[in-house]
Formats: sequence, structure tokens, C-alpha cells
Amino acid sequence: MTVDRGRIEAAVSEILAAIGDDPGREGLVDTPRRVGELLAELYAGTGLDPADALGTTFAAGEASAVGRAGAAGTAGAPGTAGAAGASAGRADAQPAGPVLIRDIAFRSVCEHHLLPFEGVAHVAYLPGEQVAGLGGVVRVVESAASRPQLQERLTDDIADALQRGLGARGVLVVLDARHGCVTARGPRQTGSTTLTLAARGELADPAARAELTALIAAPRRPIEGGLPASDSTTPHAGMTTGAGPATGAETGEGP
Repeated sequence: MTVDRGRIEAAVSEILAAIGDDPGREGLVDTPRRVGELLAELYAGTGLDPADALGTTFAAGEASAVGRAGAAGTAGAPGTAGAAGASAGRADAQPAGPVLIRDIAFRSVCEHHLLPFEGVAHVAYLPGEQVAGLGGVVRVVESAASRPQLQERLTDDIADALQRGLGARGVLVVLDARHGCVTARGPRQTGSTTLTLAARGELADPAARAELTALIAAPRRPIEGGLPASDSTTPHAGMTTGAGPATGAETGEGP
């Protein structure tokens, strides 16, 4: 959907006049144009399906084979051929472990007062037939957030888009955000944040998602070498997180 900047500019001029100010004075003369540009960015996702933002996806077996190829090469001598053969024989296997990306920064606009809310998203899924590049998951969050929203609905929109777009066996989305309508008006609770959670498929069971929720809550260390790391929790061997070097399948880039 294309934002009609002309209508926005006219409306902003009218609002400025309605509050008793002069939209033609020096400090405000360009404000309608600036607001039009701002809203075109904030609402760029209106009417779009967030699942389309996934971009290129990969067959689960293909993505698994990428990771196994490196392991086979290092463990091959003197049995390299046997290791490579075993890896190739499993190329169509689905990865059993979840994919978790923590601390995806996002911003959106509350549809009740048109004030911003911003925070971080933690997104996990259990791959089915397809896996996404890590950047694709981030783009889903951005697309779903770039429209008038409620945090509760935004959480559901992200979860539904990933399940629909990937055929995921399970999805978990947790949002932690600070709202302008709480910090800037009414009670003005500047230190409060809102947590929402959406779970789909196998991860709808609290016991099944317990490890993921523990990883989401795990302390973070300062960034080292450009990559964040958790303080005391190491993912199990079957898990992919957003904290390590990415392969081409993880980033959405082709071979």
C-alpha cells in the first residue's frame, strides 16, 4: 500500500491550526512534509503479508547439509570419505533443533493513540520442510511492525507469518516493549515494559518451550568480536541461535 503523503501533509497542517498554532510559521512550515515522510516509513508494511518478507527459504535438508559439510571436512582424516558419505546420506533429514534469534530491535505505532512503542523481539521456530535465512526472520518482524498495531496482535502476526511461510512445526515469539502511550501520557510509567507471548504448534506446550524461554532469559555478555554471547548458557548441539557466524542458508544468501 502506498501512503498518500499529500493527504497527510494537509491533515497535519489542519491539526497544527486546530491546536492554535500557525502552520505557516518558520518552525512549522516544513513539518507537514516531514511528518508525511515519517509516516510513509512507519507504515510501510500496511496491507502487506509479513510472510512475504521471508524472501528465499531453503529445504531443511539442504540447510542441514551446509552445516554438516564443514564438520565432515574436519573430522575426515583418515576416514574422510566415510564421513562425507554419511553426511550425504542424511542430506534430506530435517534439523531436529529449534532456531532462536534473540533481541531483534523493532519499533511500531500503537493504533489507539498513534504513539510509538519499541523494544525487542525474541523469535524461535522448529523447522518443518523449510528454513529461513536469519535476515528473513528479522524482515518478518519489521514488516509486521510497520503498520498501526497493538503489541498483542503484532506478536500473533509474527508467529502466524512464520508458521504459514515456513510450515514450521512450532513457533515461539516473545516481545518486550516500552509504550509511548504509557510513558508520555496518563500515568507516565517511564520504567515499565510490556511482555507478550505467542506460541504455535509443538511450542504451544509450556514444557516443550521451557529450554527456549530459559535461553531467551539468559544473561548477555558484552559484545565480543562483534558477536553477542549469553553469560552462562550454551545451546545444545541441535540448536541454532542468532549469536554465531552464519552460513549462506542462515543469512538468506545463495551459494
